[in-house]
Amino acid sequence: MDKPPEMFDRDFEWSELTRFATLPGPRATLGVVSGRRRQGKTFLLDAVTRASGGFMFTATETTEADALRQFGAALAGYREQPTPFRFTHWDEAVTQLMRVADRGRPTVAVIDEFPFLAKASPALPSIIQRALDPAAQHINTPVRLLLCGSALSLMGGLLAGNAPLRGRAGLELVVPTLDFRLAAEFWEITDPRTALLTHAIVGGTPAYRREFTQDDIPQGPDDFDAWVARAVLNPARPLFREARYLLAEEPELHDTALYHAVLAAIAAGNAARGGIADYLGRKSTDLAHPLTVLQDVGLITYEADAFRRNRSAYRIAEPLIVFYHAIMRPAWGDLERPGRAPAVWRRAQPAFRSKVVGPHFEQVCREWARWHAAPDTHGGQVSRVASGTVNDPASRTSHEVDVAVRGESWNGSEALLAIGEAKWNEVMGMGHLERLQHIRALLTARGTATDATRLQCYSGAGFTDELRHLAYGDPTVQLIDARRLYHGD
Repeated sequence: MDKPPEMFDRDFEWSELTRFATLPGPRATLGVVSGRRRQGKTFLLDAVTRASGGFMFTATETTEADALRQFGAALAGYREQPTPFRFTHWDEAVTQLMRVADRGRPTVAVIDEFPFLAKASPALPSIIQRALDPAAQHINTPVRLLLCGSALSLMGGLLAGNAPLRGRAGLELVVPTLDFRLAAEFWEITDPRTALLTHAIVGGTPAYRREFTQDDIPQGPDDFDAWVARAVLNPARPLFREARYLLAEEPELHDTALYHAVLAAIAAGNAARGGIADYLGRKSTDLAHPLTVLQDVGLITYEADAFRRNRSAYRIAEPLIVFYHAIMRPAWGDLERPGRAPAVWRRAQPAFRSKVVGPHFEQVCREWARWHAAPDTHGGQVSRVASGTVNDPASRTSHEVDVAVRGESWNGSEALLAIGEAKWNEVMGMGHLERLQHIRALLTARGTATDATRLQCYSGAGFTDELRHLAYGDPTVQLIDARRLYHGD
């Protein structure tokens, strides 16, 4: 099956879906497709269904009886039956679904928004499991059943532990957000600084260009501020309230006020549980559940410190939520009044640089170091990239390391390959390099680093001539600017 020309990237996802759709053999098989909202999962599955002549049903949030009625009507339409199927239970519906490949060739059957059905009918996964059992396969046809949904905790639980469908799936596909390079290509932004600023707001979610901004993209550095005012901070545009809706759409988040407060604390720069608790005026133990739930639904991540095992950092996974809490939420009353966006945006510039772009630039630098940099850049094969904190007992302080690269050196040993500092809006010079040299000396004294550990300066504003001259003759010093992040290795 040829990938539709209007589908951007998704080559891996398309090849896996088409492989699954055309699996030979007479038995019915199961696949699970998940991913955060607005990533194009439905678009992918609809394209596969159309290309293969399969059946697709998109569930809605409703009762079991109404869902069965909708499903029976859709299945009868696909089977060209004159009247809808009238199912009284999902046992009957699933049995009939398993017979749609009655022409003897593999046929795709997609149930999109599966969590809606599972919520109204908790026994449905067990019913599907029973239909896939070897004892029932003699009455099945070669259906390639795909269950899809955005509720990550429920979709992940379908195949986990003692879940009924564990061990039944021949495909478990997660559709990710576009990384920062693909996002720039998708948005057709060629200027690296404009691409990163845009990514710091909308991330790599494809729908935010198409459905939410109607292809309104920043035309360059001079248009970026105007684009933010007209496309993001404009109360008449869908993107304006999207961050709020993202939480409202998650079925696991019952107390949205609490979860918004936790996200606001993280967006304000509180990465540790203790700092989040202090920001909210709560006990640290009270946050175990909300933090776990936010992780389960994919809205925050949990990253261990590169140098201290007992320390870790929480980060928000969706840039639009960071932007909302740092910029929009404090000025929500003004932003709801038409025409106030340009003034609010001018006042928000310091917060945008410190709370949004700065941390986002550091994260992009870590992603580049992990997935895009060539092994020669680090002096070995990378296995992990994280941020970390290094204690300095002599000065009774600690030093933050934005990028710590661990991996396998050329001699085959595990090593700290590189440490780096990231500054978005600051020209980096010898002072920044000397700071990294001091941190490397501290780590070398502990046996964590060596003289071969490389020093990396990441800057969105450039480097002094003195630093460039030194780096030109020293391979252990690496300078990475925005253009290299987007176009080099």
